[in-house]
Amino acid sequence: MSKEKVEIFDTTLRDGEQVPGCKLDTKSKLEIAEQLDLLGVDIIEAGFPISSPGDFHSVEEVAKLVKNARVCGLTRAVQKDIEVAADALKNAKRPRIHTGIGTSESHITHKFKATREEIIERAVKAVSYAKTFVEDVEFYAEDAGRTDNEFLARVCEAVVAAGATVLNIPDTTGYCLPEEYGAKMAYLKANVKGIHKATLSCHCHNDLGLATANAIAGAAHGARQIECTINGIGERAGNTALEEVVMIMKQHPTLNLYTDVNSRMLNHLSQLVSDRMGMAVQANKAIVGANAFAHSSGIHQDGVIKNRETYEIIDPLEVGVDQSAIVLTARSGRAALAYRAKNIGFEFDKLQLDAMYEKFLIMADTKKEIGDDDIVELMKQI
Repeated sequence: MSKEKVEIFDTTLRDGEQVPGCKLDTKSKLEIAEQLDLLGVDIIEAGFPISSPGDFHSVEEVAKLVKNARVCGLTRAVQKDIEVAADALKNAKRPRIHTGIGTSESHITHKFKATREEIIERAVKAVSYAKTFVEDVEFYAEDAGRTDNEFLARVCEAVVAAGATVLNIPDTTGYCLPEEYGAKMAYLKANVKGIHKATLSCHCHNDLGLATANAIAGAAHGARQIECTINGIGERAGNTALEEVVMIMKQHPTLNLYTDVNSRMLNHLSQLVSDRMGMAVQANKAIVGANAFAHSSGIHQDGVIKNRETYEIIDPLEVGVDQSAIVLTARSGRAALAYRAKNIGFEFDKLQLDAMYEKFLIMADTKKEIGDDDIVELMKQI
């Protein structure tokens, strides 16, 4: 079976920027957008143009800058929003307007105080109007994760008929289990008339720690676009992490899915976004965390030194990390001590190593981590 491409829709500059205290200025947005374009993402959601003059300007400048990816602007199902987004995107080589409305009973009843028929009418009207400005119109059914599948299919069918090219099925509250979210995609594939005219898209939040799992389940059941952010940043507990879904598809060939992302740039992009947003990446973060390729347990260290694949399923070079880290702590063994010492020019016979290791353990019990300078000090002692 030939592999199918999953498009990567990066929303670091829009949904990712909704993290409290992580506001980006236009200069930083342009710097990140340029790197995302080089990374090979398919769509860059540059912002929500009507939300502020600053965001309008940022979207406008990103649209001018980006050479390869489609540039997208978010709107509500409101005529003025759509007009402003179209204006902000006027210089984009490949513009996309992303419009939509809530479809769950909670949103219909409490947020819009409307009926289901009125929601469908507003959705169709928004897509039809956006279509007068751009060919590429994405529709989001907000809170689709908690929308019953039959009504969701009706909404999707109506907006596809109105010209929607992408159907975004957001798990807005991060509520779904992977099997539920995957089944929702499968249901839409089977029950929406004209579904072949549109791309199904996953937009998953991480409130229960399931964003990546849900996005992969959605792709496994027919979605061919995943909406994600660098480092998984985003509203509340965050979004699907771009680096995670890209590497899952790369490491699991049985999924028969691929992306055009240059994975060797992932670590660089992670650090850039972390720096510009002032938001540290947790050390144990998958793929790009400081400890993702670090080993401190003696058993693990011995295995990795003998053969990296014993405890690493990804070659660090594949994601832009120079090499695995052997971290010396009180849990480290002789093999790790000898390995680190050799890296700075010292080699021991067995008796020397035994003597060194005894002193090493005494020192390691007083410090979190033993560095190269400590190894030199230990050498002086023996």
